[in-house]
Amino acid sequence: MSEVDAIETKDLVKKYGEFIALNSISFNVKQGERFGLLGPNGAGKTTTIKILTGLVPPTSGTAIVAGYDVVKETKKVKERIGWVASEVILDDDLNAWENLEIQAKLQGVSDWEKRAKDLLDYFGLSQFIKRQVGKYSTGMRKKLEIASALLNSPEIIFMDEPTIGLDVNTRSLLWNTIRGVNKEFGVSVLLTTHYMEEADSLCDRIAIINQGKIAAIGTPDELKSKVGGEIVEIEVTNPIDTGGIRSMENVIDVSQNQNIVRIKAKKVERLLAELPRVIDFNNVKSLRVEKPSLDTVFLELTGRKIQEEETDFRKFYMTIRRARQ
Repeated sequence: MSEVDAIETKDLVKKYGEFIALNSISFNVKQGERFGLLGPNGAGKTTTIKILTGLVPPTSGTAIVAGYDVVKETKKVKERIGWVASEVILDDDLNAWENLEIQAKLQGVSDWEKRAKDLLDYFGLSQFIKRQVGKYSTGMRKKLEIASALLNSPEIIFMDEPTIGLDVNTRSLLWNTIRGVNKEFGVSVLLTTHYMEEADSLCDRIAIINQGKIAAIGTPDELKSKVGGEIVEIEVTNPIDTGGIRSMENVIDVSQNQNIVRIKAKKVERLLAELPRVIDFNNVKSLRVEKPSLDTVFLELTGRKIQEEETDFRKFYMTIRRARQ
C-alpha cells in the first residue's frame, strides 16, 4: 500500500447467497482526505463500511485499512479506526462522561480521561457533562457520537450516512463539525451519503456507487466535467419527434423518456434561442435548465436519479424511536 493511502481496496466482492452486494469494487483513500461513497439506498455503501471496519468479511478481494488487512489483522484495524453509525448508539439514560467511559472500556482505551476531557472541551459539551444525553439536542448528540469515535485517537473515521434524518440546520452544523475534525485531528474520513449536496460540500473526492459497482471516482469538479455540457429538461404534453433537436449543431445528445425530453448542449443560451424553430411550444408544459451537478453526473453515469424522496426505513424507525422517548 502507498504511504499516502489510509485505505486501499482491490476487487472487493460481497455476496449474500445469490445476491451480489458488491461487485468487484476498487478505490483508495489518501491520508487526511475526506472521501465519500455516493449512491442510493441499497447501492452497497453500508456493506463497504462493514467490510472496512471488520464487521463482515468480503467474499473475495482485499482491503487494507491503516496499513492492516481487514481479514487477517482485524483487531489491529479496529484499534486504529472510529465509527459513527447512521443510527444513534448513545445511552440516553447516561450522561456524556458515562457514555465516553463505556466507549473507552469497549475499546480497551487506558488513560482515557484526559482525552475525553479535551474532546468535550473541543465540542463545547463540557458544561453539559452531567446532563443525561437523552436531554441533549440532536446536534449535541451527534457531537458526542463523534467524540466517542475519536476517543481512541483513530487514524480513520468511518461515517455511515451521518446526517440522515437531520433537519437542514443541524445537517449544516454537522458538516462544519466534520470539516473541523478532519483538520484539527488530522484523521482521514470516509463517509457514505445519498445527499448530492453533502458529497459536493464535504468530500475531497467521491466514488459514485450504484448496484454494487463503482461508476466513477474523482473530485466533485472532475465528476461534473464528465457531463460535458449543460442540460435542458423539457416536459411535453405528448411525446415528440426529437429528430429536429438532434440535427442542431449545438446539441450533444438527446433522450426522451415518456413525456420528458433531456437535451445536452454545449451552450444552453444558443439552444434556448433556437428551440422554438424545431419544437411546438404549445406542447411544452415546463422547461428547466440544469447546470452540471453531481445529480446530473449520477444520471449521466447510471441512467437514473438518486430518489431522495423514496422511503428511508432507517429514518422512519429513527422517528418512531424518538417519538417513544
